[in-house]
Amino acid sequence: MTKQTLAVFPGTFDPFTLGHHDIVQRSANIFDKVLIAVANSPAKHTLMTLADRVTAIQQVYAGQEQITVMGFSGMLVDFLKEQKADILVRGVRTVADYDYEVQLAGMYRALMPEMEIVLLPTSGHLSYISSTLVREVIIHHGDISKFVLPPIAQMVARNYQQVRV
Repeated sequence: MTKQTLAVFPGTFDPFTLGHHDIVQRSANIFDKVLIAVANSPAKHTLMTLADRVTAIQQVYAGQEQITVMGFSGMLVDFLKEQKADILVRGVRTVADYDYEVQLAGMYRALMPEMEIVLLPTSGHLSYISSTLVREVIIHHGDISKFVLPPIAQMVARNYQQVRV
């Protein structure tokens, strides 16, 4: 049996946007398996709970066996080792993202030299979407349906309508 390539796409995904979905779909065209690793990341003070983020993203990819979703806490490199991942996928929207991701790649390479890191640019028509901006729309009770997939919008409508500034 040949070994399948496992690519991990990590992030807090607070919320998971169309830009994230773009990176996942394109990764699924390149790699055998894609694992969306949803970070707990308490330092980021996420709006949505880890459980809500994981559940909503699982709903997006229900029935797609090639794509799995898992929440994790702690260091990403430890999670990558536990999952026996081959590839780390990172999305890049802007030049600022690229600069940050190159620094991050250097850190990951120092901590886990065997890991290959792939930077995928988000498709141009989605490059303006960021989780930070979508959270602002949520906080101000705006319509996020142009920026996220239906399961994400539904989860936000159910659980985060009462968020106040």
